[in-house]
Amino acid sequence: MESSKKQEGKMDMQAMIEVYKKLGAPGATHKRLAGLVGSWATKSAYWMEPGKPPEESTGTCEQKMLLGGRFLQQEYKSETKGGPFTGINIIGYNNHTKKYQSVYMDSIMGTPMYYFEGTAGADGKTITQESSFDDPIRGPVTRRSITRVVDENTLVYEMYNIPKGGKEVKVGEMTVSRKR
Repeated sequence: MESSKKQEGKMDMQAMIEVYKKLGAPGATHKRLAGLVGSWATKSAYWMEPGKPPEESTGTCEQKMLLGGRFLQQEYKSETKGGPFTGINIIGYNNHTKKYQSVYMDSIMGTPMYYFEGTAGADGKTITQESSFDDPIRGPVTRRSITRVVDENTLVYEMYNIPKGGKEVKVGEMTVSRKR
């Protein structure tokens, strides 16, 4: 309702441009994302069924900034039992909403694009995001993703599924180490 009130108000074009310029300028959060640029090695574990051993794999991740330092693109490559795997995540910080947003897609999970949104802890080193989607096997699911910046050379990702009306289950973990 408040956003509709903002749209009803009159603002001259130059004032509008200034608002968008200010909100569009990369800041400290974007600089933290830029610190992740580079070539990385990955070690992953994915649980296909609760109580069973995870499927493990190793791979690579190339990370680069896009659009003048506003977004970080992460491109993952590995081999899985399902064959070659490529995944792309684009993450950014929305200065207006004060939330991290990301879009993820890959070559194994079909044709959907997963939209995540969330916040970081006070130190900025742990980002927690959620995505809701309709899994073709499990039905409606919320996925919680946690990104931990352990240090400038190590990241740990954890993924949890929360089925509608069900209990949260860890489905994946990936350690990403900067190549030296």
